[in-house]
Amino acid sequence: MTERRILVTSALPYANGHIHLGHLVEYLQTDIWVRFQKLLGRRCVYVCADDTHGTAIMIRARQEGRTEEALIADMQAAHIRDFAAFDIEFDHYGSTHSPANRELCAIFWDGLLKAGLVSEREVTQLYDPVAGTFLADRFVKGTCPRCKSKDQYGDSCEKCHSTYAPTDLIDPVSTISGATPEVRAANHLFINTEQMRPFLVEWTQTADHLYPDVAKWLDAAFLSEPLRDWDVSRPAPYFGFEIPGAPGQYWYVWFDAPIGYVAATKEWCARTGEEFADWWRSDKTDVHHFIGKDITYFHTLFWPVMLKAAGFNLPRMVHIHGFLTVNGEKMSKSKGTFVRAATYLEHLDPACLRYYYASKLTPKLDDLDMNLEEFAAKVNSDLVGKVVNLASRTARFVEGTGLAAKYPDDGGLFAHAAAAASEIAAAYEACDYNRAMRLVMALADRANKYVEDREPWNLRKKAESAAELQAVCTVALNLFRQLVVYLAPVLPRLARQTGELLNRPIRRWDEAQTPLAGTKVNRFERLMDRIEADRVKAMIESSREDAPTAPSQQPTTAASAPAAPAAADGPDALAAEPLAGTISFDEFAKADLRVARVVAAEEVPKSKKLLRLTLSLGGDERRNVFAGIKEAYTPEQLVGRLVICVANLAPRKMTFGMSEGMVVAAGPGGSEIYLLSPDPGAVPGQRIH
Repeated sequence: MTERRILVTSALPYANGHIHLGHLVEYLQTDIWVRFQKLLGRRCVYVCADDTHGTAIMIRARQEGRTEEALIADMQAAHIRDFAAFDIEFDHYGSTHSPANRELCAIFWDGLLKAGLVSEREVTQLYDPVAGTFLADRFVKGTCPRCKSKDQYGDSCEKCHSTYAPTDLIDPVSTISGATPEVRAANHLFINTEQMRPFLVEWTQTADHLYPDVAKWLDAAFLSEPLRDWDVSRPAPYFGFEIPGAPGQYWYVWFDAPIGYVAATKEWCARTGEEFADWWRSDKTDVHHFIGKDITYFHTLFWPVMLKAAGFNLPRMVHIHGFLTVNGEKMSKSKGTFVRAATYLEHLDPACLRYYYASKLTPKLDDLDMNLEEFAAKVNSDLVGKVVNLASRTARFVEGTGLAAKYPDDGGLFAHAAAAASEIAAAYEACDYNRAMRLVMALADRANKYVEDREPWNLRKKAESAAELQAVCTVALNLFRQLVVYLAPVLPRLARQTGELLNRPIRRWDEAQTPLAGTKVNRFERLMDRIEADRVKAMIESSREDAPTAPSQQPTTAASAPAAPAAADGPDALAAEPLAGTISFDEFAKADLRVARVVAAEEVPKSKKLLRLTLSLGGDERRNVFAGIKEAYTPEQLVGRLVICVANLAPRKMTFGMSEGMVVAAGPGGSEIYLLSPDPGAVPGQRIH
């Protein structure tokens, strides 16, 4: 039987900025999953590349007085350095500005042409006569045509949240040169995705390629109505690949970026002697994409159409994660929470971040909050206080004698932890790292109790207890090694250090099933330091005002896009809304508050404030709820999120339909609304007590 192959990708980091803590959510999530697969002995290859094309790169290169090629080469080197420092291990890391990607773009394009999916029509755009380029939405500012707010971008207003075309702006100005743009027409090429609707419905709705909530969102938000054609070309000047047979037109960056996954694989195959067809044209290969939730529609609608037309493997699974916040707020350069990877490395151990992210990540679209106090406390308690502590308190006592020749009786501790391997493995496989870490730490608690009860530091004081001391240390070090095997996907450096300490490299998952005996124990070297508050503070201070400010012409990657900020503490909020009068416990108990998941969200036509939410309360229980949160949240931000629902509120007939409950939120209103969510682990239907 032919061995199955697993090909894994992460979304390509854009070459217009450095890697920061938000980006690392995705790459660490992916790296942990890949390392787990390899630890099981599976054939798994992880490829990625820099996303290098587009107007933003072209403009930045002009501003810096160098070529686009020089700019992207420097940024790629910086990205590779940062990833390596965090032990993110790619089998191949390429660039979308490569001969392989150009060649594959032509192959994909030919497939789309042969399928009759390409059409051409004229598009009216704003043009900068000084810079000599058409302006993407983010390179033009002006007065909002709706509320007349000044200094608004060309696609939407930050004040009234209206969306519009750049040509609708009043008194538009190019952010590149300051010139007044001209309205010019140019031909663009489009892909007809509506023609592929039957295929997309089948692929997204009838198999487990996507999380159920994502499939429902796609059906409600896109597939329930005709799909719009996708504009896949940009006129010159543009940094990218010119389209064969269309002089002066270039593939849009979002067209050639995902093809970079395929190109990186092709380059890896050329380097290793592998057959390219085995990895992208074989039913023996499973392709897994890891992405952020804000680029879901690119990877679940456009990309499958491109793959289908060109005859390449469709993804077996698209794993989607939420956004990163820090201390409950979006990352901020003024507050110092917009932290570059390189800045973090100047102050803290990358293993700490790997573990903390793992402890927070679940197979859901919930956002991940990095609370800095919790970060330090969790690492200090779990890694230093529980895991490393097992080795630091026992290894020195057997440096000369080594482990006992026969594994001692430990009261069933090793066997109990060995039996947990399948449950921990299932959590890793499902990307439920939060559960995996909780299971491992429960085992660590049992192991530490054993050491506390046996007190090896007292046994070493008695010559007659030498054999007992060696037995206790043998058990403790084997339990430590067992934990490290389970943590190896998350903490590869600790796994290497443990192999060196106990003279047995950790290479396979099943090594947690058999204890070591009679092996030499090398000199103990410090494995991990506590996180001190002053080092976290120093990292934040050095990050203030240290965020990239260059505009990007493409959607923010999910790894870097923050969720809505939380309201600040203080007396002002209380003064604005004084506490209500007291009620009895029985009165409060009448409100049935339940955990619910948003399975669909959509704007309500003609309403400036309302969104229509479909909530799941578990099982088949669904509620249609209208929420006045449109100014604070987009539908895309809400799908998959856990919320608190007042489940027994009497249905209320509204102009737009029947509202069957209420979601709980804080804030004065308008754009300052903050939905309340339970901690990870809560499930729809649970009652709030």
